[in-house]
Amino acid sequence: MSNLLTSLRFGISVFLLLLVTVIVSGCSSKKSAENETTEPKSAEGTRETSSNSSFEPQPYEANAEQLLAARLDESEVSAGWIRLFDGHTLFGWEIAGNANWRIEDETIMVDQGKPSLLCTSVPWQDYELTLEFNADEKTNSGVFLRTPLEIDDPATDCYEVNIAPDDNPYPTAGIVKRQEVSADAPEQTFGEWRTMHIELIGDKLKISVDGKLACEYTDPAPLAAGRIALQHNHGRVAFRNIRLRPIGLESLLDKDLSQWKKYPEMKTEYTVNDAGVMQVKGGKGQIETKQNYNDFVLLAEYKLPKPEINSGIFFRCIPGLEMMGYECQLSNEMKDGLPLSPADCGTGGIFRRQDARVVAGEAGKWATVLLVAHDAKMAAWVNGVQVSNWQDDREPDENPRKGKRLEAGTIMIQGHDPSTEAELKKIEITSYSK
Repeated sequence: MSNLLTSLRFGISVFLLLLVTVIVSGCSSKKSAENETTEPKSAEGTRETSSNSSFEPQPYEANAEQLLAARLDESEVSAGWIRLFDGHTLFGWEIAGNANWRIEDETIMVDQGKPSLLCTSVPWQDYELTLEFNADEKTNSGVFLRTPLEIDDPATDCYEVNIAPDDNPYPTAGIVKRQEVSADAPEQTFGEWRTMHIELIGDKLKISVDGKLACEYTDPAPLAAGRIALQHNHGRVAFRNIRLRPIGLESLLDKDLSQWKKYPEMKTEYTVNDAGVMQVKGGKGQIETKQNYNDFVLLAEYKLPKPEINSGIFFRCIPGLEMMGYECQLSNEMKDGLPLSPADCGTGGIFRRQDARVVAGEAGKWATVLLVAHDAKMAAWVNGVQVSNWQDDREPDENPRKGKRLEAGTIMIQGHDPSTEAELKKIEITSYSK
């Protein structure tokens, strides 16, 4: 079989990362396995149909052509937009509960099982979220924000944005146990695709449906960062085009690199040109932030003129030491020209821990990497497509090369070797609030 045919057929077999046997009641409720004989009630008092079926996570594949086609255009990724769902796999999602979550025709579908959540593997705090949903008239579903895997009460544990008919106390766009929809919310339609736009910043939450503001809420006790989740309570629902843009990122770049510590004794040169672009030339060397970060979202826009050029974004570094941190790789090099086979970890891969599942950047072109680090979880998107999703399960160690480091550390930009010639026109970051 030729290399070309191999590359076309070669796919990534991606399994759902975690199957948590949790009953999700109405919104979701904590319940031990020993007590599962009692049928859970939803937040609105409806009872889920009893089912003894057990739904196993399904494996899904995506080839290079499909993953690269899922990339967003330059204007979108430069603004920070990413896909939470690539259209072909559930990479980056985890299941809580027992329902038949699956992918059909590039959509996430569910219509059977007990109340359940499909959750992002990493938490998010302030963001815009857009998606399309298609629900039947009797369906009860929802989009959960700042949620844990297990919920006692949506009035305190999360924001449950409902997808439900008009006879529900909180019809579509209502926030369960918190805020009803406005009187001029758009008319409900069923069995067809609708759009939802969510903006969550600090204590303020806005939900628009089909382009019209449907609900606003200010939380007197705003929640910390949490996962985003799709819900199955009962009935059929489908989701697609799930995109997110983090809000609140601040630039680390200025003409004088005033937020960075330089190391003149090292060989790499770091300068900012008149266009505001940081140029990284030669190596070996580093430039290091003066501030420490532990849990954060970072957006970088970079360009590497040749495939073999290598750089990296180091994080949670031990201040003052030579690149002593985790590394989010910057490298567009591939083996045998195959995007699914990075030659040196691949941009967005966590170096020596998890290779990028696809090389989504291209030599000589601007690309973005969005990196999330929260507790032991790390994930990265390149040009809007998620390429890594790793959890550090090693024993704790001050040095992240030797073990898990949750303590705050600096951000470093690497000069890898004498051939390094990288450009970064954007480095923006925001820390998660505690």
